[in-house]
Order: sequence, then structure tokens, then C-alpha cells
Amino acid sequence: MQAPDDFNPTPGVPEELQPGVRRLLAPNPSPMTYRGTNTYLVGTRDLAVIDPGPDLDAHLVAILASVLPGQRISHIIVTHSHMDHSPLARPLADRCGAPIYAFGPSETGRSAVMQDLVRAGMRSGGEGIDRDFAPDILVADGETLAAADWQLEVIHTPGHLGNHIALALGDACFTADHIMGWASSLVSPPDGDLTDFMSSCARLQTRDWRVFYPGHGAAVTAPRERLDWLIAHRNSREADILTCLGRAPATASELAREIYKETPAALLPAAERNVFAHLVDLVGREKIEPCGRLTETGSFRIRS
Repeated sequence: MQAPDDFNPTPGVPEELQPGVRRLLAPNPSPMTYRGTNTYLVGTRDLAVIDPGPDLDAHLVAILASVLPGQRISHIIVTHSHMDHSPLARPLADRCGAPIYAFGPSETGRSAVMQDLVRAGMRSGGEGIDRDFAPDILVADGETLAAADWQLEVIHTPGHLGNHIALALGDACFTADHIMGWASSLVSPPDGDLTDFMSSCARLQTRDWRVFYPGHGAAVTAPRERLDWLIAHRNSREADILTCLGRAPATASELAREIYKETPAALLPAAERNVFAHLVDLVGREKIEPCGRLTETGSFRIRS
């Protein structure tokens, strides 16, 4: 599923998506962020700022300038602590006085298998973890954050990152990087966990959504189709991996080069992490096994 070519909003200019919801694009385009990070302003009096974004002075000025007469920022909500979503939260809080809400610091919600990989020496793959992120107020799955004219339900959606949350506003859902408007989400161990990611997809499938407001790209106006595509995409990658391993044992690096033949060389490390996420998931489901210890550089084979 390709990103729509007509999604190219001007950074720093708020756009109304529905009554009480505005999107403000941060000026941080890249191969990993598409046009940039979407910051959302929810409300008409007390405002919730969802994902302030990267620590850029221009974006801080743009957020503050979007607060209209009679409005104030009452909540700063961070969906997850990647560097393109969370670092501006503290400078914004210092300027407006609102507390920062999130599921927890960057290691919060990490699955047991990923904790084992960290203890064995695996490190993050360069996706930009905000190690200093520290929310003022922790939120829990199922909790409701509210002001006079809005209510946001917290939905813990680990997978892309352990502390990742989505936020439901009625039948609209701010999906952050779990479901994006331009590409499939990166799942990169030990911070991302594919087993958790697929469980989070299944959980979102149980609701009847009207629209997804993602962390990158345009609003998703066919949410069920997008979720179906995302799950099918992951299942297709799994099938590719199992086909390759059916021929011979292989490492994540070897599999990525075989499966992602059209991927630019600069993005192959991310592809390798995605493949490794699938391998860990397949080991957990007893479809394959490592040829030795479970490591990111080790070989894997079909389970006998």
C-alpha cells in the first residue's frame, strides 16, 4: 500500500481534520518519517497536544501559535518515546505548564523475550530512542483522559515500541506509529516486538473505527482495510521467510537481502531488524528454531 502523492501539508500550519481536531506537521521529513511527524491538537478550549514531536524550535513556536484566544494547553500526551515524537514534550511543558502523559519511560512495556535479548547484549538498532524521556503522569491501558469537550481512551498497543499507546476519540483513533498513513510500521528488536505488534493489531480489529489519525502520513479513511492490509503484509513476510528457511538455514541479514531485493542499501539494516522480529516471533510460536543461541547474528532453521 503506497502513500498518497497528494499528502504534502505545509509544516507549521494547522489543518482541521474534524471539529476539535487539528494536525500540525513537524518539519522533520526523512526516509523513516515521510513528510514529518504529525502533531495533533484536540479540543476547543482545553487542548490536548498529542506527540509534540522532535526538539525543533520552529515546531515549538508553531504549536504555541496554534493556541487560539480563549484556549490553553492542558495535556501533553506522548504515544511513544522515539526521537521524532517525544523530545519536544519537555520544552513545551516548560512553556505552557501542562503535564506530560505517557505509558512510561522508553523501556516500559518491553516483552520478556526482548528483555532477555537486552541482557544478552543486544542494543537498539538506531531507530532513535529518547532515553531521557520521563513523563509527569503515567497512564494505564483503558484509562480515560478528559477535558470539558473531549475524552481520549488510552489503548496500550505495544509492538513498534513497548510503551506505545493509541488514543480513541469516539470512533476516531490516533494510532501514532502502530498504523501509519504511508507505510507499514517498523518493528525493530529489542525495542519492537512482532508478537506484541500482531496482538495489538488484532485488538484494534475488534473496534468499528471511522478513521485513523497516524503519526506519519495522511488520515486513514478506511481503517478496517488498512488493518487487514497490514496483517496480510506481515503474514506475507512470514511466508517469505519460511520459504527461504525451507531451502536452507539462514541469518536475518541473509534473509533480508533475499527478500528485500528492491530496498535501497541504506534501509537494509532496518529491513534486517524487521526480519529478526519475524524470526523471534516464529521461534516463540515454535515454527523455527535458532541454530544455537537466539541472537541477531545467528542462523535459524525450520523446526524439526
